[in-house]
Amino acid sequence: MEMAKQTRLFFPLLLLCVFLVGASTAATEDVTRDNVLEWVKNDTHRFLNAVIRVGHLNRTVEFYKECFGMQLLSQKDYPEKNYTKAIVGFGPQESHFVLELIYIYGVEKYEAGTAWAHFGIAAQDIYPIVEKVRQLGGVVTTEPGTADGGSQVFAFVQDPNGYTFELLQQGPTPQPLNHFELQVTDLNRSVNFYEKALGMNLLLQYDSPQDQFTIAMVGYGTDRTQTVFIELRYNYNVTEYIAGNAYVHAAIGTSDVYKSAAAVALVTQELGGKIVRPPGPNPVTHTKMTSFLDPDGRKTVLVDNEDYLKEIKNSGQ
Repeated sequence: MEMAKQTRLFFPLLLLCVFLVGASTAATEDVTRDNVLEWVKNDTHRFLNAVIRVGHLNRTVEFYKECFGMQLLSQKDYPEKNYTKAIVGFGPQESHFVLELIYIYGVEKYEAGTAWAHFGIAAQDIYPIVEKVRQLGGVVTTEPGTADGGSQVFAFVQDPNGYTFELLQQGPTPQPLNHFELQVTDLNRSVNFYEKALGMNLLLQYDSPQDQFTIAMVGYGTDRTQTVFIELRYNYNVTEYIAGNAYVHAAIGTSDVYKSAAAVALVTQELGGKIVRPPGPNPVTHTKMTSFLDPDGRKTVLVDNEDYLKEIKNSGQ
């Protein structure tokens, strides 16, 4: 048993050493579990974007502009790879969490699955948004109002692709596109994973026994009304979800993808998940990145902060 324990500790540390060799400054530091996990807590993180596939790009862009008030930040066609990419959001990519829309030639429909649930948008008055959604062919699945005993005014709507958006009525915020929800099978495990692997904070947690679910919100900072967060939802007694092929991943900025990958590798040994792209530069853009799956198989890409800004500048976005 002691041998097995030592083996479990050896491989994460070996991975950590290999990853850190890729970073010139990090390679000179002491490589220890505590060192890298403590570093994660103080890293400069920021939610960058979420990538989704859509069947009708122009219609989707116009819907997001007209209904939600987003801006088309960039659009580029890649005919040699049979797809077009558009980026939409409430402000520049340099400072805002945005959506990256991918249209693959000839594919008109995707399956959302049940693992990814919705995006969240905060606005000072959601009632006109709901009416605009209705007028432009979207679906209002939950009319504006409050839950029993609550004060938060909210609504749920679907865009023409079937993506669900929660609309939250609140005061001004620097990040109107403020969250996305993932459904998880073990809430405590998921919260621990995002806290340890990505240095997030638990912003809010509440249980709804009458509706048979518990929600935890994790992100950076302390005020969920002023930042971007992940809403983790555990539905009582549900042990499996369908991934679908519509939602792709979320991207988060980091000051060092090598150290970040080392931290994720360590945490996956304890809580599950795995690195699916070792840290290093993208062969085309040279942006340093790494990607992993969390314990429920949801993908996150970690991107070097400085490289991300350079890529935006170089692409003319």
